[in-house]
Amino acid sequence: METAQHISVLLQESIEGLQIRPTGLYLDGTLGLGGHSFEIASRLTTGHLVCIDKDPFALEYGKQRLEQFAPHVTFVHDDFRHAARVLAELHLGPADGMLFDLGVSSPQLDNAERGFSYMQDAPLDMRMDSTAPLSAYEIINHYSKEDLTRILFEYGEEKYARRIASAIVETRQAHPIETTFALVDVIRSAMPASALREKQHPAKRSFQAIRIEVNGELDAVREMMATAPDALRKGGRLCVISFHSLEDRIVKTSISRRENGCTCPREAPVCTCGFVQTLRSITRKPITASEAELSANPRARSAKLRIAERV
Repeated sequence: METAQHISVLLQESIEGLQIRPTGLYLDGTLGLGGHSFEIASRLTTGHLVCIDKDPFALEYGKQRLEQFAPHVTFVHDDFRHAARVLAELHLGPADGMLFDLGVSSPQLDNAERGFSYMQDAPLDMRMDSTAPLSAYEIINHYSKEDLTRILFEYGEEKYARRIASAIVETRQAHPIETTFALVDVIRSAMPASALREKQHPAKRSFQAIRIEVNGELDAVREMMATAPDALRKGGRLCVISFHSLEDRIVKTSISRRENGCTCPREAPVCTCGFVQTLRSITRKPITASEAELSANPRARSAKLRIAERV
């Protein structure tokens, strides 16, 4: 059963997409609170599951939640971008399936002390790995106006990025910006009245952008998509759940390159560019949450699941 604090997104769809074999090897690259991992482990007999997360809290919670499957589960404190390397170091062989849920878990958002939420006051942090050196505080108080503008525009698609970056720099010249609410106030002060009347919280895009920069999320997705498929056996499945367009674009493009990367002219009778197909899309369009899931978990609204198979 799922915990009251967290509901795994697209749970049934991703488990079905993995086509789990009871004797197979599977990897959950983003353990979180273990909802997906529990469902995978419960379907194994002599198989094995590797759970990766860079959040120490997630690993400790996951070990407790999956205790009944302990002989069949290995927990690793690492970034999901290193999934292929983790499997190689464990000498477990090619995987039958890999799952990556790229979202921030509900407890991370809801725990004020983590500093992810613009709805609760907390020290500026936003680190998924509490041992990492870069926090939101460092970015907000030390990045240049140009870098802040770039991050807000590219990662948050914030059209008022320059105005917000200028307001941040001006404010921190008087005193450090130390809390989430202090940052929200600065963001609000930089936005026109029309933007403040929008249904979406005015700080949502900026907080998303800062979180992505703190945790290197997009680089992690690129690295994972470049290496993880090669650690799958032929016929193994790759399932990736993304939550915003930037992530989904990377996943979609990466699969496409491995599926349709031939650069030869259309009229060429045979391929001479050396392209070798390594993935096949199972889902031409991303799978999204059903109305029933959305009513139970509104945070699933932006989730997109793509599934590919190793060939």
